[in-house]
Order: sequence, then structure tokens, then C-alpha cells
Amino acid sequence: MIVSALATSVGINLGLTVLLCALYSVLRKQRGNLEVYAPRLVADGRARQPSQFNIENLLPSTGWVRRAWDPSEDDLLGASGLDGVVFMRIFIFSLRVFSVAAVVGIFILLPVNYLGDQLRDIDFSDIPNKSLDLFTISNVKDGSNRLWFHFSAAYLITVIVCYLLYSEYKYLSSKRIAHFIASKPLPHHFAILVRGIPLRDGSSISDTVESFFMEYHPSTYLCHTVVHQTSKLRRLITDSENLYRRLTDLKSSPRTPENHRNGGILGLFAKKKDLLGSYEKKLEDLEENVRVEQSDISVTKEEIPAAFVCFKSRYGAATALKIQQSDNPIEWVTEEAPEPNDVYWPFFSTSFMQRWISKLVVFVASIFLIIIFLLVAAFVQGLTYLEQLETWLPFLKDILKITVVSQIITGYLPSLILHVLSSYVPPIMKLFSTMQGYIATSQIEKSACDKMLWFVIWSIFFANVLTGSATSLLQIILDPKEIPVRLAVVVPAQASFFIAYVVTSWTSLSSELTRTMALICNLIGKHCSCKSDEDDEFQIPSISYHSEIPRILLFGLLGLTYFILAPLILPFILVFFCIGYIIYRNQLFNVYSPKYDTGGRFWPIVHNTTIFSLILMHLVAIGIFGLKKVPLASSLILPLPVLTLLFNEYCRKRFLPIFEAYSAETLIKKDRADQNDPTMGEFFDKLVTAYRDPIWMPIRHSPFSNEHNSPLLHSS
Repeated sequence: MIVSALATSVGINLGLTVLLCALYSVLRKQRGNLEVYAPRLVADGRARQPSQFNIENLLPSTGWVRRAWDPSEDDLLGASGLDGVVFMRIFIFSLRVFSVAAVVGIFILLPVNYLGDQLRDIDFSDIPNKSLDLFTISNVKDGSNRLWFHFSAAYLITVIVCYLLYSEYKYLSSKRIAHFIASKPLPHHFAILVRGIPLRDGSSISDTVESFFMEYHPSTYLCHTVVHQTSKLRRLITDSENLYRRLTDLKSSPRTPENHRNGGILGLFAKKKDLLGSYEKKLEDLEENVRVEQSDISVTKEEIPAAFVCFKSRYGAATALKIQQSDNPIEWVTEEAPEPNDVYWPFFSTSFMQRWISKLVVFVASIFLIIIFLLVAAFVQGLTYLEQLETWLPFLKDILKITVVSQIITGYLPSLILHVLSSYVPPIMKLFSTMQGYIATSQIEKSACDKMLWFVIWSIFFANVLTGSATSLLQIILDPKEIPVRLAVVVPAQASFFIAYVVTSWTSLSSELTRTMALICNLIGKHCSCKSDEDDEFQIPSISYHSEIPRILLFGLLGLTYFILAPLILPFILVFFCIGYIIYRNQLFNVYSPKYDTGGRFWPIVHNTTIFSLILMHLVAIGIFGLKKVPLASSLILPLPVLTLLFNEYCRKRFLPIFEAYSAETLIKKDRADQNDPTMGEFFDKLVTAYRDPIWMPIRHSPFSNEHNSPLLHSS
């Protein structure tokens, strides 16, 4: 890629970014769009509709930027929980790292690279037509003393990143403890999940659980809730909800003039009336079947060997969680209970064999998805090379000779294709994690986050790097003597693709503001009478951490890996983090509402990924210095990955346990502080039913439902 192609990509994406931000500033001020751009404020009653038409509402403004910038971190903690704070700390950490990296890279490494004249003589008069390879380390002459600038930069950025990682881990650890101490009593702090409950002749699972914990935890045991087999009941409720939706849509459809002209026994209106009656009868029958099924389950005790067990203190729950309960380690297996509204109830209706098969299917499907994406990456990388594209598609040879077309295809189209296709991956990864049988939505999203990290690292980063190298693979095999020279040129040259990828990300990041799909759905709902306001509950969206965190960490990986190889990427990454910081603060305060709070447990994922990025940078540096014939520099880099791994091990011992469980000191202090709280009695009363499956609640969709149609609820 040449400089002018990059400039074209930067111009297109910068223009689109400014346009989307300006469009958002106008759309958010229009009547009727509050539910799209400020659903949190609408739900809290803090949204203000424009009272009358004002010309200023049609003009772009930047007031939303100030309102997103002003709130403190405590405000963010109250609005989005500790997970929201951790999410924004990723941006703060990245901005600190890449502010230093950009200064070093642009003002020291970039001039050193361009003045290296390894690939071409220096010519400042024709920079727009220069290849971006001239701004990489490949342009520095082999054995040049200038490579010691890159060596020093590698040590400098490693020290800075490790220092900032330590500071963030320490800060967030103390923040996690302080957040717990300041929190009100929550059900999941007093509960655990017990599985592998042994069956006893003549006793129900509920009786077995009660007798076990009354015997071995008599002073702390409070109550329990046994999980029931409800797969059939869930299917019935799903069918009733789908039928109710169809019935509502049919009732809301307008009566057209054709309806009136063709009215009567044989007309469309009569057909609609007959269909309404049929749907209402089916819905009434389904609701009766749901009630009967709820009663049958309660009577027949279709219990699963799993139960939520609640205790009188947090320390009592933590003790039961950490201690092996039985001499047989596969019986009475305990694990941490999620928040009641975080429980993924369909999991409990899945057998052990189904979960085992699902894990195998997910593993195979994940590999298949990565292979498919590798093929896509190979095609996308080919678009960055005009010669290769002309070979693949010879009929485009004349079109590709047009300067603007060639610049758009090589500088903008490849990264756009990769962005569009990558946007379909997070929902697939979340589906895979759901199939694996996690008991909580937060666990599903954390698992999907891990899968997405592996995906972006291997299918986006390594796939594109290796695919780019594959273009010269045949020549390397035929001429082994050229391996060092070709690798030293080709590997850093992949930065041109990733620079374009980062620049294209500005547009995708800005599209988060406009919420195009939500806006379209809102417009359709307001201008079509297919929506029942009294029946459709207003829902506030939640942020998808499993897709957003890996995307942010990918840019950290790119920045650190190409820091010494191609520092030209650094200012574009810095701009990405600046835009993301403002946009996501705005969204967390105005749009997204947390569905769960893991207490900041996403940060260890961030820490580990950053350590991986550092190690990768060190390994690439060792190879590059060796290929550039500076063996001393290559040898002196060797201690860096070792020291980084030792640092990571220290952090793992020092901070990770705080994110896995609270200490006895913290738990006992919190329990003692609650002893004189008069509201604890009411809390324990609610705790008895906190983990009751919501599927037991009665449904009243049909007009014939009444108080006598309530289900027979179980009490255990």
C-alpha cells in the first residue's frame, strides 16, 4: 500500500466518523428518538422531550461530548457497576500507554525508519507515492547502529506497560473490595450452588439437601431452593408467547377499505375474525397446559440434583463454597451462585451427556469457524496487492488502473470487508458458550469473551500476517537463502493492512452512536400499528462486553506488536482510543443498563492479553534483530520476555485471588457491620424465594385468565 492509498482511507473514514457524530447530535434532539438514544434516562424518568420546534435541534452540536466527559468515576460506578468502570479503565490504560508510545514512535522511530534507505533511496518529493514499507523497520539497513533506537524503545515500552498494568491491577483490586464493602446485602453473597446431590431411597432431593446442611452447617444454613426439570414447561411458555405476539399483531393490523368492501362471511374481515377466534382459543388452551404442567411438576417433584443453598452470613456461604463437602469429590460439588437475575435457567434442564456432547460440538464448530475465516482473510489480504488481484480477476485490469479505484480497493475495501464479516462472529461465539452449559449469563459472556479473544488473535491478526507471508511462500521454498531477507521485509509490511484496519474502525466505532438498527425499529414501530404499547415492555439494552472488550484488546495487541516494526500505526490507534473513550462513556450513561455485575472480573482477561501482546512484541523483536544482523541486540532482548512472565506471575499471586473470591477479613467485617442493620430480617425473608425459577410465575395473556388460573407453586 502506498501513502496516497492510506490517505484516501483516512479521509473516507474521518469524514464518515465526523458525519456520524454530527448525525447523532441531531437525531438525539428529535422528538420520538429518546427511546433510542437515551433509554436509560427514559426508564429513570430523567429524559426531557423537546417542548416545541427549535431550529437549533436541526443543527449539529458538541454538547453531548462535554456531558459524556464531565461525570466522575463514582457516577460511572453507580450507573454501570464495577464492570462498567473496568471497561472504561481499559481505555484509560490504553491511552496512557499509546500516548507515550506514539511520542517515541513518531518522533524517534519513524524518522529512523524512513531515513534508513534499505529499500529505496531517500526522496522527499514523492512521498504520496511511496510504499508504507519505507516507514517500517525493514527500511533500516542491516547491521545499522540505528537499530539500537528500536532496542531501547522495546525496553522502554515494556517498563511503562508493566508499571501501568501493576497500577491498574492494584487500583481495581482496592476498588473491588471497596465496592463490596459499600454494597447493600445481595442474595448471591449469601448463596452457593450445589450439584451432584446424591439420591437416597425414600427421600426427595429437597429433603436430602436440608438434612445434609442441617447436620454439617447447622449454625449458618438458612434455606435452599431445588432446581426442577422444566424443559417441557419452557417450550409451552415459548409457544404461548409466540402465539400471543401473532395475535397482537393481527389485532393491531389496520382495517383497509378493501376489508370493508369485502366484509361479510366470505370477505377478508371475516377471515381475520375467524383467525382471531382460532388464535384466542389456542392461546387459552396453551395457558391451561402451562398451568397444568406447573402443577404436575410441583406435585411429581421432577427435581434435578442441583440446588441453591442460602446461609445466614457471607462467611458461612464462603466457607461452604471452598470446603469439600463430601469424601466423594464428585458429590455435593459447590460453586459460586450468580445473582438471581443472572441465572441462565435453561441450563439446568440439560443432562450431563447433553452438556458433554455440546462441548464437543462447540469445539469442532469453533475450529471450523476459524478455518472459514482463515480463507476469508486470505482473500481479503489479496485485495491489498494489485498484482495479485489482477492475477485472480484479470477482467478488472483496466478498472484497477484508475488511481482512485485502486486506492479505495487497496486502502479501504479489505479492512471494510473484514470489519463487516467480523461483526457476525460475537453472536455466534455467545451461542457456542450458551451451548456449553454455563449457569449464568455473565459466565456465558465471559466464556464468549475468551473465545472472541482467541478468534481475533488467530483469525484476524495471525491469519492476516501469515496470509501476507504466504504470497511469497513458493519463492521462499525455492530459494531458502532468501528466507531471512524476505521475512524481514514481509512481516513488518503487514502493518499497512492493519493501519487501514484501525482507520476503518473509526467508522464502526462511531456507528455505535447512531444505533442504526434500533433507530429503524423505532421508526417502524411508531409509524406502523403493529406494536401494542400496553403489551410490549420497554427494555433497556445492555452492553455486549464479550464483543467490545476483545475488539479493544486487539488494537492494544496491534499497537504493541508493531510499536518498533511500524510506528506509523500508533497515532491511528491513539485516535481510536480517544474516540472510543468519549463514545462509550456517553453510551454507558445514556443507553446501556447492566444486566449483571461480575465485580470487575473482566480485568484479569485484559491483563493477561496485554502480557501476551508484550511477549509477542519481544519474540518479534528477537527475530527482527537477528535478521537485521544485530545479534547482540537480539541476545539482550532475551531477558525481556522472562522478566515479563515473572512480573505476570507476581501479579497473579498478588492480585488475581482478590478477583476470584473475597477474603475472610472482608467477609467478616461486612457481616459484623450488618448485625445491627434492622433491614436484614426483611432481606432474609426475601432470600428464601430469591432463587425461585421465574418460569413458575403465572402467565395471563388471554382475556380469560384470572386469579384462579395461577399455577400451583412449589415451596422448596
